[in-house]
Amino acid sequence: MIENISPLPNHIAFIMDGNGRWAKKRKLPRKAGHKAGTQNIMALLKTLGNYGIKYVTLYSFSTENWNRPKEEINAILDILGESLEKEVPELHKNGIRICHIGHLEKLSENTRDAIAKAIELTKDNTAMALNLAFDYGGRAEIVDAVKKIVSEKIPAQDIDEKLFNSYLYTSRLPEVDLVVRTGGDLRISNFLLWQSAYSELYFTDTLWPDFDAKEIQKALISFSHRERRFGGV
Repeated sequence: MIENISPLPNHIAFIMDGNGRWAKKRKLPRKAGHKAGTQNIMALLKTLGNYGIKYVTLYSFSTENWNRPKEEINAILDILGESLEKEVPELHKNGIRICHIGHLEKLSENTRDAIAKAIELTKDNTAMALNLAFDYGGRAEIVDAVKKIVSEKIPAQDIDEKLFNSYLYTSRLPEVDLVVRTGGDLRISNFLLWQSAYSELYFTDTLWPDFDAKEIQKALISFSHRERRFGGV
């Protein structure tokens, strides 16, 4: 049952933390945790869709995650490919538009093709925009934006926040209203540094694979009680 909660965020971003610890608690390999976390996404999207949330960004793989053991990286990439193949038709059926923010160069050609096909297939959908932050880092995004501005020789006096925002990966997305981090850590880990300047932050000890409809409801209720002044009184 969906509780009547108001106001609701228009754009929620998730730092999906705790997959490895979830697996460790069950004496399973870390890959099992990543698989369980990925499987949780479909249920999450269904719940958010029921609340009418229009924009969701998932921190799927950071630029720093390349420092993990190669075996774990390969497992995550395999799960990504399997998930795209299995879930994209259902996402498309439900009117969800898939976007990607970050880099693709380090991914295999097959994975890049799968992402491109998912984006193309769902590009006209309007029920929800699902943004996959894969090989993404907030600092890298800002550096990339600066490089583009410099390469286009834009005069310094013409550079303001609006122009700078237009050079970010997320230029077509609204600002993030709520950042949710699971797993107990109290940091944003290089995620959407520019876009979350005035985001509400919600931290929970719940591990990502266990972050269910009840946990989403708690986060939304917490958001609805916040007073958002954006620097005003």
